Amino acid sequence: MSEVTNALILSGGGARAAYQVGVLSAVNELLPATTRNPFPIICGTSAGAINALALAGHSGSFYEAVADLNNIWADLSTDKVFKTSWSALLGGAARLFFSLFNEGVSKKRSLALLDNEPLRKFLTDHIDFDQLEMGLKRGDLKAICTTAMNYSTGESVSFFQGDKTVESWRRYRRIGVSAKLTLDHLMASAAIPALFPAVKLNEDFFGDGALRQVAPISPALHMGADRIFVIGVSNNRDPLSRTQHSRRLKHSPSIGQVFGQLFNSAFIDSLEGDLEHLERVNSLLKLIPDEVLKENKTRLRPVETMVISPSKALDKLAGRKIRHMPRSVRMFLRSTGATNKAGGAATTSYLLFEKPYIDELMELGYQDAMWEKDNIQAFFKV
Repeated sequence: MSEVTNALILSGGGARAAYQVGVLSAVNELLPATTRNPFPIICGTSAGAINALALAGHSGSFYEAVADLNNIWADLSTDKVFKTSWSALLGGAARLFFSLFNEGVSKKRSLALLDNEPLRKFLTDHIDFDQLEMGLKRGDLKAICTTAMNYSTGESVSFFQGDKTVESWRRYRRIGVSAKLTLDHLMASAAIPALFPAVKLNEDFFGDGALRQVAPISPALHMGADRIFVIGVSNNRDPLSRTQHSRRLKHSPSIGQVFGQLFNSAFIDSLEGDLEHLERVNSLLKLIPDEVLKENKTRLRPVETMVISPSKALDKLAGRKIRHMPRSVRMFLRSTGATNKAGGAATTSYLLFEKPYIDELMELGYQDAMWEKDNIQAFFKV
């Protein structure tokens, strides 16, 4: 393994994570086909954790791993993520309603509007968790990490499987715990609150890792990353995008719009804020002479970053593709205002696991990465 360690950070975002696959496909073309793994450290949260573990759990080269990741998303559909029948949707709503008569608790299972048991089966068929340890033994991996939120403590818990050099850590409201990663860790990281049921790990229940994850880049740094490649799922890093794509509504926010902003807050804002903080620290460290840093024995160090984010507003794309969802889900989303017209299409952008939308996201990711071709090649020095 080279002295400089690259890390890949894949943020959460439900169906938006298909964009990450497009970016990785472009990176695949820009690197030699024989590359085993350009990212010894891989960190994923929520849907990003699915991509992370699919890559880390592959026995072949990086080229083959990304090709198989494309196949996984090509095989995905909404009914393979959650049950879409009327009985399933109404059953979830009924459980939420009747929990009001039991102090907000379900007697038999974790409360959730949607039943994501199909996703558990789908991931069982497509991700080989035993290969994680094999990758560590081969030296292809230094560490793989997925983050979930502990409902009891409110802490952001990064479960990692790494080599002997990686140690656990504890910071305010965030900890790193060594573990043999399983499907339950992945399901916990992707358990969007209210939509998908919480997952029990040991004695505690865990939900989507994007919640309370105030420092998404931190796990990679704790595990020894020197350079970080980040694939985001929002175009908000472009300050002009907020005015270009915003549209004032003449009515109060719809339910879909409210939930869309809540999802954006969980899946997007923390990563963007953490990147801004990292850039500021890098700028400050450049002002400090190397000999001063060495004398003080500080653990701070400059960290090179490469960030690829969507060049288009994904909620607008989703609003135009909602017609491809199952009728039951489509009617539910429209009734809550999760459409472009009602301003709540951001919610749809996280749940639209249908081929037309997924294909467009993957193509967008590929094109955005290719526009950054020179910077990507400079990052990997190829």
